[in-house]
Amino acid sequence: MTRWTSQIEQITEKFLETFNGLSEEELNWKPSPGVWSIAENIVHLIQVNESYFTGFSKLKKGDYNLPFTARFGFVVRFFGNMILKSVQPENKKKVKTFPIWNPKKSTYPKSILQDFRDHQDRLKEEMNSLLDQVKENSIISSPVNRNLVYRLQTAFDIIIAHEERHYNQARELCDLLKKGK
Repeated sequence: MTRWTSQIEQITEKFLETFNGLSEEELNWKPSPGVWSIAENIVHLIQVNESYFTGFSKLKKGDYNLPFTARFGFVVRFFGNMILKSVQPENKKKVKTFPIWNPKKSTYPKSILQDFRDHQDRLKEEMNSLLDQVKENSIISSPVNRNLVYRLQTAFDIIIAHEERHYNQARELCDLLKKGK
């Protein structure tokens, strides 16, 4: 088990332990219209992570075509550090997501928690299958902008930090929900 898969396992357990006791109504509760529910936070994570899978597959097959920007180490480091910093759990600044990563519905069934667990298992498999590419310092593009390039290990760090950030947001919603009762 790598540090990344270990962290994914820990995050998964935190989500399940914290939110498994909530009803479907509670998972979909929002304090105001502009705020995502716990379920929407979970769906968003699944959507973001799955958007990497096509690139992961191409990397494994050896047919990943990188843009010109990937030739410059300073560009790769700059974008990787910038994106990683923006998704850190400590960074409280709201960041608007790209439309393709917005939840498509406003309500989700309670089974979203099992969907998340299943997704996390697949994510761990994907990460484990890319360890050779990590050792080779492979570069990958952001799923939303081909010219935003960073190392594969940075992509893994971004995914994990992003999950932690949304866990914290969802936990804050859960705390608000409990205060309202």
